[in-house]
Amino acid sequence: MTGILSLITFAPLLGIAAIVALRLSSRADEPRTVTAAKWITLVTTLAVLALSVLLVIQFDPNTADFQFVEDAPWFAGLHYRMGVDGISVLFVLLTAFLMPICIAASWVSVEKRVLEYMIAFLALETLVIGVFCALDLVLFYIFFEFGLVPMFLIIGVWGGARRVYAAFKFFLYTLLGSVLMLAAILAMIGIAHTSSIPELMAYKFAPQVQTWLWLAFFASFAVKMPMWPVHTWLPDAHVEAPTAGSVILAGILLKLGGYGFMRFSLPMFPQASEMFTPLVFAFSVIAIVYTSLVAFRQVDIKKLIAYSSVAHMGFVTMGIFSGNAQGEQGALFQMLSHGVIPARSSFAWASSMTACTLARSPSTADWSAACPGTQRCSCCSPWAMSACRAPRASLARS
Repeated sequence: MTGILSLITFAPLLGIAAIVALRLSSRADEPRTVTAAKWITLVTTLAVLALSVLLVIQFDPNTADFQFVEDAPWFAGLHYRMGVDGISVLFVLLTAFLMPICIAASWVSVEKRVLEYMIAFLALETLVIGVFCALDLVLFYIFFEFGLVPMFLIIGVWGGARRVYAAFKFFLYTLLGSVLMLAAILAMIGIAHTSSIPELMAYKFAPQVQTWLWLAFFASFAVKMPMWPVHTWLPDAHVEAPTAGSVILAGILLKLGGYGFMRFSLPMFPQASEMFTPLVFAFSVIAIVYTSLVAFRQVDIKKLIAYSSVAHMGFVTMGIFSGNAQGEQGALFQMLSHGVIPARSSFAWASSMTACTLARSPSTADWSAACPGTQRCSCCSPWAMSACRAPRASLARS
């Protein structure tokens, strides 16, 4: 189907336009306006999900080539290129699946600046899906970097008490990590005389050049995952973000780093990837052991999920750089499953908090007695069940 990727990517912008038109014709604080904006956002994200399901149905799993390719001249010799393969199509579906759930989960919990909140999530959906569909290096970088802006606003405006600190820490870590990648992208275009990702995957860079390019891309993707020791922004951002923001952060945005390793580092810089594999394994093992031990000591469910997510991403990076198909397939499966399980845990605890309006309890028994529904919600997720064993489990604000 021609143009389906552009339709999936930019359909949320139609929802943004509808909300802006709604805002211009009425007051933002009117209940009817707020309710209409919520429905516009939910319907838009459901439409994107339906299109993504159609994309997966029409996808041919018997070929490794990029499919549904769109290629049109852009500017300054650059091209607007879009396409998906067996890796990116799954992340498109994951993004489209989580977004309407996040909007539904925010229906009651978000009470201030609701229209802006919905616009931020729709913009984030466009930018994240664009990352997975882009087949031009410049286009990829634009989607990759501009995705920071709506997430920065979601944390900084609708987050908790330390939201400003967490938002700036998230923004600066990820932005600084991407500066080197931008320099590497410009160098690659200058060397290969193309910004096409498929052509760059086939281009043979010199071994010395691969080393520097690999390190530049690693600086960005390692922060994005995040890997130890550049993981410290995640607990703060995860705790202070609203529940839906935490879900998108852990469920989707962390996967951009792993996707980048699989899309760029391995196929474009194979010799450098082999040379730096021991370094990646060392960082991954430290992350698995250290952040797992830290997670055991957490009394906040969101921090527990954040630190354990770093440990899980350690397994992902080991699988990606394992040098065999089984390891890469396992890393892909882990990223997809991790996109769903923490989301289910966060929503289970958020629903319990909303129903019981209880932030902390002296013990698990007191929590269960005060909120019987917690037991039913917690049983829905291994994450929530493990968190129940913490002596003072708490959930940050929704």
